[in-house]
Amino acid sequence: MDLILEKSILIIVIFSITLVIAMYSTYMERKVAAFLQDRIGPDRAGPFGILQPLADGGKMFFKEDFIPAKSERWLFILGPGIAMLTALMTSAVIPWGTSIEMFGRNISLQVADINIGILYVMGFLSIGVYGIMVGGWASNNKYSLMGAIRASSQMISYELAMGLSIIAIVMMNESLSLSVIAEKQDSWHWNVLYQPLGFLIFIVCAFAETNRAPFDLAECDSELIGGYHTEYSSMKLGFYLFAEYINMFISATMISTLYFGSYNFPGMHWVGDHLGHNWLAIIEVAVLFSKIIFFIFFFMWVRWTLPRFRYDQLMHLGWKVLIPLAIINMLITGGWMTYVWK
Repeated sequence: MDLILEKSILIIVIFSITLVIAMYSTYMERKVAAFLQDRIGPDRAGPFGILQPLADGGKMFFKEDFIPAKSERWLFILGPGIAMLTALMTSAVIPWGTSIEMFGRNISLQVADINIGILYVMGFLSIGVYGIMVGGWASNNKYSLMGAIRASSQMISYELAMGLSIIAIVMMNESLSLSVIAEKQDSWHWNVLYQPLGFLIFIVCAFAETNRAPFDLAECDSELIGGYHTEYSSMKLGFYLFAEYINMFISATMISTLYFGSYNFPGMHWVGDHLGHNWLAIIEVAVLFSKIIFFIFFFMWVRWTLPRFRYDQLMHLGWKVLIPLAIINMLITGGWMTYVWK
């Protein structure tokens, strides 16, 4: 019973933090864009505009909920729900730290430590395609359908290269568990030092998987109005927009966990010996979130710096560049582990 209560509280905390980060990522997006374009950005709602996300959320809640007359009503409603659900479920297997001691119990800072954590995340990423495809098709709008087809083909294409890049990490760590991969990156033994090519492939695929610029072909307003969510309004549109920012948060978390040491940092054993286990756990969480925030900033920096790809360039990069590079990286890793690592 105590274990169920611990996990329930941890789920609520992670769920709340994820939503708050997604909400304030919209504020950070505008501020980063303003900084890069020499503008001020939001500054009316509260000091420095920090209440802007609440104003945006209120607008979404109170807007008219419009459903097109000739749409597939239940699928139209289901689409954003699938997108939001799959985005939130991926955080369940991520280790946010080692553990914390409270009330005489050692509480793990991971909701579910399953031995196929990477497969779990990739599986929910694959299901997320259905949320976009169902919503775009059910809208009965040619622009929405075109955006949904673009998004699904883009995500399926780049999942292949992403999966192949992760195989090299699995080979090195001999496990699909994210907690094991995090533990093996003790101190400075971060995977990015051993897998620089795999990291580059993974982060490019992460941009494509989250439909972020320069890979935002699914919702490019210059061609498709709003893409797969053209016909959506109110909180259904909010779910799609929130799902994108949650996916960006989870992608930044996965990059930090797989390649940049997760919660590990130099001197963590000294901190544990001198400050105690609980302080070490708090610092671990802070270190992981600092890495996550940096990569979220990087996502935004790239969006407001690089122009959008043409669709043929997007597919060429995925199929003819990244997949061959990922296969080569996997073969190099296998050869290195066979003749050097052992």
